This record gives sequence, structure tokens and C-alpha cells, in this order.
Amino acid sequence: MSETEQHLDDEIELGVAPDVDAALLAELRAEISSEDRLALIDRFNTLHVADTADIIVKLDSDSRHALMALIGNDLPAQVFAELDENTRDEVLEQIDIETLVATVQELDSDDAVFVLEDLATEAREEVLEQIPVSERLPLQRAFEFPEDSAGRLMQAAFVAVPPFWSVGQTIDYLRDTEDLPTQFLEIFITNETHQPVGVVQLSEVLRAQRPRNMSELAKEDFHLIPAELDREEVARLFERYNLVSAAVTDEDRRLIGVITADDVYEVMSEEAGEDILLLGGVGDEAVSDSVLEAARGRLSWLFLNLLTAIAASIVIGFFDGSIEQMVALAVLMPIVASMGGNAGTQTLTITVRSLATQELSAVNMMRSIYRELGIGFVNGLFFAIVTGIVGALWFDDIWLGVVLAAAMIVNLVVAALAGILIPLGLQRADIDPAVSSTVFVTTVTDIIGFLAFLGFATIFLL
Repeated sequence: MSETEQHLDDEIELGVAPDVDAALLAELRAEISSEDRLALIDRFNTLHVADTADIIVKLDSDSRHALMALIGNDLPAQVFAELDENTRDEVLEQIDIETLVATVQELDSDDAVFVLEDLATEAREEVLEQIPVSERLPLQRAFEFPEDSAGRLMQAAFVAVPPFWSVGQTIDYLRDTEDLPTQFLEIFITNETHQPVGVVQLSEVLRAQRPRNMSELAKEDFHLIPAELDREEVARLFERYNLVSAAVTDEDRRLIGVITADDVYEVMSEEAGEDILLLGGVGDEAVSDSVLEAARGRLSWLFLNLLTAIAASIVIGFFDGSIEQMVALAVLMPIVASMGGNAGTQTLTITVRSLATQELSAVNMMRSIYRELGIGFVNGLFFAIVTGIVGALWFDDIWLGVVLAAAMIVNLVVAALAGILIPLGLQRADIDPAVSSTVFVTTVTDIIGFLAFLGFATIFLL
């Protein structure tokens, strides 16, 4: 056994996820190059499916293709659900239709939908046609709902019993029925039209006497999630009410599925990552994207940034005569614009997050605007004193320091207002503020920074 393999075994025994380091990848590439199929299968059989997926993602494209050609049909089904979207698209192309069908059948319905939704429509239909009707119908039903809805996120398998059943009947049902979910914590109580009327914790069922009715144990203050509800709203409900699972209902309030906390954790992680990428103007880019794909995704935002930079340069051009007369202006003006840009980005980040979590709404909007205005003024005053003193001492001109200080206050106040008003305005216009705000805020702070500093200098110094 190699040193790396021993290290992996030690970590697995301790329950620690192994790091995908250069030594491990080198050994994997050696096994792939020698086409040592059995060694690869043995290696991946010792790993958790999430760690296997992580390794596949971090392999280079050629090694990944060779690996899938060797053992793609022998990977555990859950590995495909753990891969990121771009890598999953790539590896699914290399497994045969029979393996894909078997993989989908082995997965829980929510994970099966997760894998199938990345396939082309024809390929998806081909897979579904080879799945037994009883397993196919829940998957087809999921695709009737919008892509980012609760209906796509839910698991079709759940446990539901009528209210008149006794605890004993319920326990016998759980023991004798084979097609129950692998894991569940709640039992739903449904009426004759299959509408949920209560929920019982599994722990309560185990503690109760057999003759008691399930209706006596049921909690009636449970949460129902419409199948059309956006998954971000679902995540907020789970976070707010500390839910472990929640029933999903159709338009007639009939129980059609259940969403569990592990699915919501993934949504929270994905949405948070997505917002960060959008704020940076890189969309849904992943490290597994090719150079051309990544460059194409960034191109539009860089082009828009070029246009805004040209707008800021035009403002500077209006004061070219002032800059020629006083070179110090050219030296100091980037300070004002840079400070404004950073301050605006800080406010923007807080605002976008608050909008995403619904902490910022019409109820507290004005209070938040005044708060950011105050923060902008306090920071502007502090940095006005600092930069004013630095500018005056640097160029031995006290009035230049005063002009720099005044421009700093103006730009940091404007940056604070832009950082909150621009995302609020975009949201009011039904535009995702995470997508477009950064460019607009930066443009405003650059233009106002140059305009304030050069304008004050032209009026009071020249």
C-alpha cells in the first residue's frame, strides 16, 4: 500500500474528508495511464461518493475522459448527483444508456431529477421510457414544474397515513412496506382527498402506545410548500422556521412530495455562490469550464465595464486644462475614485444580501437608506481628514488638501447612496440586482469622484 493510500485510509477511518492533493492525482493518473481498472475501482470503493465526485472534478479533461472510459459504468449512482453541472454533463456523455437508466433508478427521485434535467430532451425521454411506469411517473411529474421550483426539488417518496390509523397499524405498515423512503423523520397525516392535515414526528410514534390514534399525535401547525414556489423561498422558510422537512402540495393542496433539509442546504450553498459570481460579473462560471467558455462568459461584462470607463474618461477630459495647469490633480484623483468604488461595493454587498434574505423590504427601506447615508458621511469625514492632511503635506498646498477632503466626503456619501439605491431600483424593475449593480455603482463613484475633485479644484484652485 502506498503512503498516499495509507493516508487516505487513516482519514476515512477518522471520518475526515481526504484532501485531493497533487500526490493523489499523480497516482490516479498513473493508474489511468496503465489502464489499471481494478485498482481504480478499489480506490473509489473506499471513498465517500462526495470525495469521489470531488476527485473527478479536479482531474484534467483528458484524464477524466480516460477514467470514465475505464470505470464510468461502475461508479456508484450517487456520484453523478454530487458532480457539478459542467462536469456531470461531460461524464454523462461517456456512459451508455443502460447504465444511465440503472443510475436513475437507484437514486432518490430528487437526485434522479437533478441528473436528468441536464440531459437533452430526447436523451431524457429515452431514459424515462426504459424506467418502469411506477418509477417514471414521479420523475415526469417533476419536469412539469419550473426548473428552480419546489416541485423540482422535492422527493416523491414519503410516508402518509390516514388520521384514523392507530400507532400500531402505522408501525406495522412501516415494517411491512418495502417501497418506503430510505430515510425519513416525519409521517404525514392525510384526509380522504390526500390533503395533509397534520404531521407526526417518527420519534413520537415510537414512544406512543399502539392503541393511540395518529390524529392524537399530529401537529396541525406544520408548513405546506406549493410546488410552484421558488427554491430560494423554500430555503428561507426552512431557515426561518428551522424545518427538517416540509410537505409539497399541488394546486389542489394534495400531497405530492417532501423536501428535506439536506436538499435545502445545497440550495443555500448554490444560491450564495451564484450571487457572488453574479456580483463579480462571471455568471455561472465553474473552474471546470474551458478557456473559451469562461472567456465568453466574462466578455459581455468586461465590454460593459469598458463603456463605463470611457464615460469616466470623458468626464476627466472636460478638465484636461485644469490637469495641465496642476499636475497634482492627476496624481491625487485616483484616490477619490478608488475610495468611492470600494465604499460603494461594501454598501452594495450588504444591500444585495439583505434583499436576497428579505431583511430589506418596503417596511425598513427608508431607515436603511438613512443608515447607509450616515455611514457614508462618517467614513467620508474620517477619510477626508486623513487624505486632506496627506495631500496638503505631499504637495505643500493646504487648499489642495481641503479640495481633496471635500471631494472625499461627497464621493463616499454618493457611493453609499448608489450602493443601496441602484440595487433597490433594479429590483423594482424586476432585474436581479446581483447581476447588474456592480457596474453601475462603480460607474457612479468614478464619475462623481472625478467630477467632484476636478470640479472643486477648477473652481477654488485655478
